[in-house]
Amino acid sequence: MELEEIKTTLKKASDLKVGSKKVYLESYGCAMNFSDSEIVASILAQEGYSTTNDANEADVVFLNTCSIRDKAEQTVRNRLQHFNSVKRKANPDMIVGVLGCMAERLKSDLLEEEKLVDIVAGPDAYRSLPDLIGEVETGQKAVNVLLSREETYGDISPVKLGENGVSSFISIMRGCDNMCSFCVVPFTRGRERSRDAQTIVEEARQLYAMGYREVTLLGQNVDSYRWNMTKKGEIKDPNLPSVTFAMLLEMVAEVSPELRIRFSTSHPKDMTDDVLYAIAKHKNICNYIHLPVQSGSSAMLERMNRGYTREWYMDRIAAINRIIPDCGISTDIISGFCEETEEEHQQTLSLISEVQFDFAYMYKYSERPKTLAERKFEDDVPEEVKSKRLAEIIALQREGSLIRNKRFVGKTCEVLVEGPSKKNKSEWYGRISENSVVIFPYTNQLPGQYINVKITGCTSATLKGELE
Repeated sequence: MELEEIKTTLKKASDLKVGSKKVYLESYGCAMNFSDSEIVASILAQEGYSTTNDANEADVVFLNTCSIRDKAEQTVRNRLQHFNSVKRKANPDMIVGVLGCMAERLKSDLLEEEKLVDIVAGPDAYRSLPDLIGEVETGQKAVNVLLSREETYGDISPVKLGENGVSSFISIMRGCDNMCSFCVVPFTRGRERSRDAQTIVEEARQLYAMGYREVTLLGQNVDSYRWNMTKKGEIKDPNLPSVTFAMLLEMVAEVSPELRIRFSTSHPKDMTDDVLYAIAKHKNICNYIHLPVQSGSSAMLERMNRGYTREWYMDRIAAINRIIPDCGISTDIISGFCEETEEEHQQTLSLISEVQFDFAYMYKYSERPKTLAERKFEDDVPEEVKSKRLAEIIALQREGSLIRNKRFVGKTCEVLVEGPSKKNKSEWYGRISENSVVIFPYTNQLPGQYINVKITGCTSATLKGELE
């Protein structure tokens, strides 16, 4: 699972004011999909399309989808049924398409059986979207779900669709070579390939010039980023520099000391001390790491094919705490994976207590087609047991989050202002380096500025503060 998983639908929020054709984009599931939607917007802008906030005025509607869990797929199906209703009643010429992981996995169901879409395009097929739209306009259904070993979209400057103009994403690699038994990503996004480091740095420079003050480097497993190197560490082209993820972090950090750097997602088996030392060296590389553990049981981790043990994971936690004291750490946890025993569940609870994560994304196991788990194991943990164990995990993690947040009370922290609080317009919010959200009284500072806030209180989810 990816770091910074987005629980609510991320929708486009910019209008290029170019051309007469309009495209409406919705992204589901994760930051990677939202980043991909920005690539799609850029490709279509070259063909005269602009993005719109209003689906009712759109010529083309695209849903960029996720197949990590069944719930995400059901949400997309409901949205597709809605758009089909709009199409029948009000806009018969509207073109409806599905992009991303769900498109690759369910192309036949969506196109032929359920007849919910006109276009199906996989994550490596976005350059073909203008041609696919053209096919639909001639009365055909259109599909392209071919996966690529080369495509990184590194030459495309994404159209920024984010709402706050402060934080943005930069995709540094695509695909995944880890075959975690529960995960469908390698089958829907293809093999791992890294993007040219110089194009990443240049995109960061452009974003900084546009006023963005925080970028998140995205990849299914950023720690395995390698530019101009093979998996064995051999140099592809001796005339070009070879770049590891630790080196890339430093290159992006040097764009400007006022540009914060985050990244997602790390893999415990691949995170090196070099990455940790790079974070410690640069103040603008945030003291925050998302390190998915999934389970506290070594036997379970073996069934999940994660490539590490509990002991290895705890060694990585110890390294983080040693090299980056007080670093914010979050994780992913799956409840009720195949054959999970009560003892294995208790081992997960004990790991949560021992580490004390700042935050965690916690889920019940949802079997996904085509995965190793579907072929090799039985989804045999009863639903009520999954729910009970998940509730215990959530309750324990909430206690840990409160403890972790309390360490900031009484301290003054540097906050990057993001904008007005959604719950109370008289308050604003921002984040500290450790990724905790801070709520503070309204200020005349603009989003994108750094301010000092004294933390006066907290909940398990947020910090409360006053301006210094």
